[in-house]
Amino acid sequence: MSEKKEVKTEKPGFMARAGAWIKNLPANIASRFKNMAAELKKVSWPTREDLMNYSLVVIVFVVALALIVGLLDTASSFLVRQLIKL
Repeated sequence: MSEKKEVKTEKPGFMARAGAWIKNLPANIASRFKNMAAELKKVSWPTREDLMNYSLVVIVFVVALALIVGLLDTASSFLVRQLIKL
């Protein structure tokens, strides 16, 4: 039978790992920005007309919700005042 030799690899210490992390930090940051730029090139940006339509839909929706919330607030305030008068 052949005996297998156990090879022990020691894990680098904390200071060695921290030093390597600091040494590699600029390269890691640069690679993140390169990846981000590559992803942004893949994005399909809306046309100006689409952007205007989307913006209009959002503005109309926000105004409608503001009116609904305002009406509910006014109605609830009226009801509370009527209940206090009782």
